[in-house]
Amino acid sequence: MTQRLYDTRTQSLVDFAPLRDGEVSMYVCGPTVQSGPHLGHLRSALVYDQMRRWFTYEGLRVTLVRNVTDIDDKTLANATEHEPWWALAYRVEREFGEVYEALRILPPTYEPRATGAIPEMLELIQRLIDRGHAYAAEDGTGDVYFDTASWPEYGALTHQRVADMVDAADGPTRSKRNATDFALWKGQKPGEPDSAAWNSPWGAGRPGWHIECSAMSTKYLGTAFDIHGGGRDLRFPHHENELAQSSAAGDAFASYWIHNGLVSLGGTKMAKSVGNIISATELVRTHRPIVVRYLLGTAHYRSTVEAGDTAYDEAAAAFSRIETFFERAERTLGAVAPASEVPEGFAEHMRDDFAVPQAIAIVHDTVTRGNQALDAGDDAAARTAVSEARAMLDILGLDPVADEWAESTTSDLEPALDALVKDLLQQRATARADKDWAAADRIRDALASAGITIEDTPQGSHWSVN
Repeated sequence: MTQRLYDTRTQSLVDFAPLRDGEVSMYVCGPTVQSGPHLGHLRSALVYDQMRRWFTYEGLRVTLVRNVTDIDDKTLANATEHEPWWALAYRVEREFGEVYEALRILPPTYEPRATGAIPEMLELIQRLIDRGHAYAAEDGTGDVYFDTASWPEYGALTHQRVADMVDAADGPTRSKRNATDFALWKGQKPGEPDSAAWNSPWGAGRPGWHIECSAMSTKYLGTAFDIHGGGRDLRFPHHENELAQSSAAGDAFASYWIHNGLVSLGGTKMAKSVGNIISATELVRTHRPIVVRYLLGTAHYRSTVEAGDTAYDEAAAAFSRIETFFERAERTLGAVAPASEVPEGFAEHMRDDFAVPQAIAIVHDTVTRGNQALDAGDDAAARTAVSEARAMLDILGLDPVADEWAESTTSDLEPALDALVKDLLQQRATARADKDWAAADRIRDALASAGITIEDTPQGSHWSVN
């Protein structure tokens, strides 16, 4: 089955054909490091991490670029006397790196900062001016704008008419020809630090947001590459403007545009403007990162993830069934390596626009089949189930047995908890031997109320946390 994906530009499922055989080039819009990461940032990074892992499994060499926007209006606004904008940006960038690592999101091939590509941005802006698609403001501000009226295809990504678009948010006092024209270069304003301004043919200033990604993507991937990805909220104006300016400059740019769904809380989109942000840094400190990855990574990438009060507990319960099966199988079979190939059904779902919900259903079906095999004493079937489940989970970055999760699978408290539970299990075994069923049941019920499940086997009793 050919890999298919949903292309935002054509608004349809299409066959994916890389520009170069055996290779995939991807550019993903990364964070604007004005403030700390939230759950939506994690969801977006995770989506493209899954795609990258799948393409790699399929034998393709993946080049993934994820940028850092380290200069921005809000970054300057959030800076203080004691923490300049560049120090704020660097601190927040490190916070993003920590939560990405906690969820085992693989580092991108390249992770450029916007401030590192100023020469490429200036060159791209000059090309647009030379082609008649950009102009310098006549009011002496040093601003340069993209002329949306000069590009008939403006609106091609989101299928909007210019008359229906909202005005570009470049300030009411700016000298623009059209309300939808957007800034390519922003002249330095009074009060802005000199450290946030670069020399240009139009005066000292800094780049506009949209030009940054056009310059960085082509710097690392070339003027034509396979996939441009990002959150659904970036379709307009950010990605629409990227496509317009890059195409107007003569670049083929991205062949496919992919957009992931957002995160909601109680049906309300999570956003800084709404004030319902869940700090990703706090979340991974207070919850198991592998379960957070399961929560965010088992919905379809184009859908909205509900992260309300019960979402984490439901994800933890579902993932616990997988871990309990692996623990049970290890006691009987010992260590089992992942299979070299995933089941064909799993592969078909992944090739069908990365249908992870259907793919994870196959994982759970395999776990059920494996537990049934263990119950029946069919070690061969159980071994096959473990190896297949591990192979599928590895692609999703969710194999709890894998080396990448080794440090997170045990807690500092686990040895003490193990000793306490084993002592209670010994007391229970003594009560059962004495036929004191009431005492034995009280111990089992007490453990169950604490979230601990007991499994009685011919080899003894074993415990696991729900």
